[in-house]
Amino acid sequence: MSVKTSVSEIFDIPKFYYFESGNDYSGSKGDFSYKIINGEKIKCLTWHGKLCSMKAVIEHEQDFDNTQQGFDELIKWLETKYSE
Repeated sequence: MSVKTSVSEIFDIPKFYYFESGNDYSGSKGDFSYKIINGEKIKCLTWHGKLCSMKAVIEHEQDFDNTQQGFDELIKWLETKYSE
């Protein structure tokens, strides 16, 4: 029996507790890259390519409430951007 540790069906993203602890997170799937930045709000950036977020052209950027509900909305938004 496997235990699902990711909150996304597409991406390997840790649960909200990871972000509540003050951590940022980045990852990619194929050519699609993303970064989740923790702060007063949770910010999500997306871009295509293997460059880091500091050197890449950011294609989408969205802020979400730093709550479980805001985090759930972020995951849905990120999966939508990937599917587009």
